[in-house]
Amino acid sequence: MFKKLIVFILIGVIGYMLTVTFSNIPLGENRIGSLDNPETVSAFYLNKSPQDLKVANTITAIVVNFRGFDTLGEVTVLFLAATGLASILYRKEDEEEEENIKHFAHRLNLPSSSLVRTGAKILFPLLLLLGIYVFIHGHLTPGGGFQGGAIIATGFLLMLISYKGFQTNHKVMVWLESLAGLGFVGIGLYGLIAYGSFLQNTGWTGNLNDLISGGLIPLIYIFIGIKVATELTNVLDILLNIKPRKK
Repeated sequence: MFKKLIVFILIGVIGYMLTVTFSNIPLGENRIGSLDNPETVSAFYLNKSPQDLKVANTITAIVVNFRGFDTLGEVTVLFLAATGLASILYRKEDEEEEENIKHFAHRLNLPSSSLVRTGAKILFPLLLLLGIYVFIHGHLTPGGGFQGGAIIATGFLLMLISYKGFQTNHKVMVWLESLAGLGFVGIGLYGLIAYGSFLQNTGWTGNLNDLISGGLIPLIYIFIGIKVATELTNVLDILLNIKPRKK
């Protein structure tokens, strides 16, 4: 009873502090600029994205430029999650777990129908093309690196469940993932060295609504798309090829 009382008191204190904190935050009314020409946060983003950055998709400008360091952290979390999943699935199983895994693997290796295989063969290149299109045009249209990478991973998932002999090249995936991550960090360091700010966009941004515009933002999204696609594909490959570890 005493422990429950302490828990209720702590929850009440935390709830009160959160309520007071959020009630004092003028969401959407925070002022930016001089006292003579105040500007809301939303207006700042909406004006600066197309005018200064030449990015039609304001969400992309916020995610990749204004809070690009946070996006780098999200990609890092995805990498750590994939690494942790791989380490957990490759642990040493007991006999009961081994039997369940063998049964599961046997069901996955059952041949698919010719209709499913033909459909997968047709859709796979189209999904890859769509995913590439989405993250290349992320600064112009809704979408971006995470969405495009997920679409590409979906294409690989379709092939993995349709063809029992289909395998991804793990070394190539690791190299692509590593190069994409290094490219993202390299752009950030370039901005820090050249402009004094990590992930700072370049001075040349092109023309609004042109494919080659937005400075370094499209290039960052390409790296994010490749990294997300390879990481998710590796996770799916691991989940669909669980094998008991030899004792």
